Amino acid sequence: MAGDDEVNHRDRAWAGALTALQSPPVFNGSGITPYVELDRDQWASLAKATPLPMTEQELERISGLGDPIDLAEVDTIYRPLSRLLNLYVAGTGELHKVTSTFLGEQASRTPFVIGVAGSVAVGKSTTARVLREMLARWPDTPRVELVTTDGFLYPNAVLEERGLMARKGFPESYDRRALLRFVAEVKSGAAEVRAPKYDHLTYDILTDDEVVVHRPDVLIVEGLNVLQPARLDDEGRSALAVSDFFDFSIYVDAETPDIKRWYTDRFLSFRHGAFSDPDSFFARFAVVSDEKAVELAGQFWDSINAPNLVENILPTRGRANLVLTKGPDHAVTKVRLRKL
Repeated sequence: MAGDDEVNHRDRAWAGALTALQSPPVFNGSGITPYVELDRDQWASLAKATPLPMTEQELERISGLGDPIDLAEVDTIYRPLSRLLNLYVAGTGELHKVTSTFLGEQASRTPFVIGVAGSVAVGKSTTARVLREMLARWPDTPRVELVTTDGFLYPNAVLEERGLMARKGFPESYDRRALLRFVAEVKSGAAEVRAPKYDHLTYDILTDDEVVVHRPDVLIVEGLNVLQPARLDDEGRSALAVSDFFDFSIYVDAETPDIKRWYTDRFLSFRHGAFSDPDSFFARFAVVSDEKAVELAGQFWDSINAPNLVENILPTRGRANLVLTKGPDHAVTKVRLRKL
């Protein structure tokens, strides 16, 4: 493990590099942007003061199907991002200390919660898994857990009963109260919190399995709609949103035509993988031709995923603390970090 002098040197180098990139305000026609915008090369320069490289074997284990990512991308984008998040965790810890001193209490710290949002097929799951791996390498955040909001989808039987199967993934297809209660309990410091588990093979909630979170240092919550603002309750009163409990949030962004192409490519890959399992919900698509598969993927995208993106997901992008913008090849081309 590095000595204190080396760690302090890295901290000063990292902070200095980030400060140097605080370019003058950029006017966008409607005022000054609340984000610091860095291109790929500027962001990559921050990695020079950041340790913790990853191996090919580790990356292969956590990368997602249809979302190509290599060690260069991890080094360039996710290594400095892990350091930034590490600094945010440390800063929150210091704030906890002074607050506890002010209140005259000895309460233990609660988990630092990170939300990761974005469209279907944009690669947010891989982003969340890479961050979990990288953050767990820092000595002050060894326990990092990841929960996806898929487990909070209503079971298929409930969706069928409510006529929502064609809107699976839309906000109303989730048990939002259960998700809110889960994150609130984690953030309250509960010793153990349980969440439902989703099976991507059967496309349904597992009735005999669950995710158990044991007060981690960091919890990553990944899902389509995790940055949705609070909605009024049945009596017109303001309610809480899941994002109210986030300490930091990330939105994975890309041009819509690129995401649609990635979705189609992933659908074709699944035909020769997950769909070929007779227990798969989508087994019937394994035998169709490539042409028919492309047609079906386009129909699913245009009727379900595109409307959800436009109506519910994309409007939450401006609520994120950090936006990762991808180019056509999945590589991140730009990073926008909200100013403090």
